[in-house]
Amino acid sequence: MTVKPGFLRRRPAALTHLALLPSVASMILRNFRVALGLAGLLAFPHLSPAPLIYKAGEGWTYESYGSSGSWQKTRAKDQLEVAEQAFEKKDFDLSLKAARHTVKKWPLSDYAPKAQFLVGRCLEEQKKDEDAFKAYQTLLEKYPKVENYQEVLKRQFEITNRYLDGQWFKLWGVVPFFPSMEKTTKMYEKVIANGPYSEVAPLAQMNIGSAQEKRKEFPDAVKAYEKAADKYHDQKNLAADALFKAGQTYLKQASTAEYDQGIAAKAIAAFTDFMALYPEDKRVAEARKNIDGLKTEQARGALKIAEFYEKKRQWSGAMVYYNEVIIKDPDAPVAAQAKQRIEYLKTLTGVTTSAPATNAAPAAVKP
Repeated sequence: MTVKPGFLRRRPAALTHLALLPSVASMILRNFRVALGLAGLLAFPHLSPAPLIYKAGEGWTYESYGSSGSWQKTRAKDQLEVAEQAFEKKDFDLSLKAARHTVKKWPLSDYAPKAQFLVGRCLEEQKKDEDAFKAYQTLLEKYPKVENYQEVLKRQFEITNRYLDGQWFKLWGVVPFFPSMEKTTKMYEKVIANGPYSEVAPLAQMNIGSAQEKRKEFPDAVKAYEKAADKYHDQKNLAADALFKAGQTYLKQASTAEYDQGIAAKAIAAFTDFMALYPEDKRVAEARKNIDGLKTEQARGALKIAEFYEKKRQWSGAMVYYNEVIIKDPDAPVAAQAKQRIEYLKTLTGVTTSAPATNAAPAAVKP
């Protein structure tokens, strides 16, 4: 047998090609499976997942096979009708998408304000109140001559009321986070700015006071109530309620502080003004009772200060505040105690029966 030249050199390459055949076959099989899967999806498009599509100003939406663009119209009127019909059918996703598309494509048309209002309505139905509030705010700022301006204000007011009642704000618009009276206050302020003399503005101003009370920000709450009483004084019932609540808030503040004669005096002044301006109000008796209680507390506070000075052997200062106790509430038990201490101090050498309050009262006297 004659061996041809070069045969032995070519044989190793042929063997190498044969060794690669299994891997090549495996790759072809994998590609065939992928192709088969794609063919299946194309053959049954209605069973494949709906594509996720993002459009600026409209957000992310899903569109099923065969319906891509079917909800989109070439006229603003027709596009708004799609949104309105979807809303009536409670298809809020489609309604929201169509309404946003109307505003985005025809922002200057007569149908844009209605579409923007529908955006807010859809977001409300989807329990996205904060986003709905913002949508209404955009409507009022972008289309200030919208026909249903007052209705929009009422919806903003009602949304904010839900947050005042404890509804949680959402993190990233999805995750319930916590109630926030600070954010609630800012929302009420926007409602008032949108319509200072609207039907809901006085109520929003009052609710700012309530929100500040919940935050324990009593000075800010008082300011809110006093502003309501002053700005809307022509609304007798609301103004009376505002002034009474200002007094109540001072009362709360006085009860939480260690001792503050100034706060008690402001509370008394608020209740006194309330009784003078609204003598026929059914809460006059309660206001008078609060004043009596505050005067008693003032007397107790003066007694603590007098005892403080007496302990420091500052007899003149002690004498001044014991007399103050008697002036504040002469019929209270603490007044009798103050009289006894005054008689005792008179027996001490160099102590006058009355003296100017030259010594500053201590910043806080613990009970």
